[in-house]
Amino acid sequence: MATETQAATAGARGERTVLTGKVTSAKMEKTIVVEIIRLVQHPKYRRVVRIAKKFYAHDEKRQAKPGDTVRIVASRPLSKLKRWRLKEVLASRASAK
Repeated sequence: MATETQAATAGARGERTVLTGKVTSAKMEKTIVVEIIRLVQHPKYRRVVRIAKKFYAHDEKRQAKPGDTVRIVASRPLSKLKRWRLKEVLASRASAK
């Protein structure tokens, strides 16, 4: 029975979580801070609220700049805070203006 459970989860494991957000900081060595904003309905007041969360992502080639819209993908832990990798830069800040 344990092998059936492991086989069932093996297919889902290959699919990594992908998020899209805006770069807020690129001052660290090969690390960017990406802010993800999502809309959530407040449980009591039923009003839609913006929730912002920051993610630290690894940028090997240092190609993302502040203001860029990027796509990040979940990865193994790279440091205390970094759990994401930069997948691609969707729009640079020059084209975003």
